[in-house]
Amino acid sequence: MRILQSIELKIPPPVVALVLALGMGGVAHFAAAREPVTLVRMILAGVLALCGVVFDLSGMIAFRRARTTVNPMRPAAASAIVSHGVYAVTRNPMYAGLACLLGGWAVYLGSPWAGLGPVVLVAWLTRFQIMPEEKVLAGLFGADYAAYRAKVRRWI
Repeated sequence: MRILQSIELKIPPPVVALVLALGMGGVAHFAAAREPVTLVRMILAGVLALCGVVFDLSGMIAFRRARTTVNPMRPAAASAIVSHGVYAVTRNPMYAGLACLLGGWAVYLGSPWAGLGPVVLVAWLTRFQIMPEEKVLAGLFGADYAAYRAKVRRWI
């Protein structure tokens, strides 16, 4: 258990997403069952990627406006609970954005195995990023954070 705890909040989420994206590309390249790229698939991949970018940017902009940290490795540096805008829809829009980006990549690749990438990202982020962040934020903001958690879902 200590080994798992030792990697909490240690690997930046974009790095995890990039490693998974590279792995998804490799799996899709070598997997036998790969569908040819179609216009419909390209459009769906583009829509998912665009949603991801919008979630990511909206989250970052809201944090900047609230003058709180966007550094996911230092949740203790948070100076405010951001609960407006995209944060009224999801407590983790930047992570949801990364998942959408990987989802778009998986659709574009057309390999069923690549579809595991977003699933692994969500599981990783939930265990090694979000749950430790939530502990820190609960300690920092107490009842206000508990009320926000009760009102807004972790993902979507």
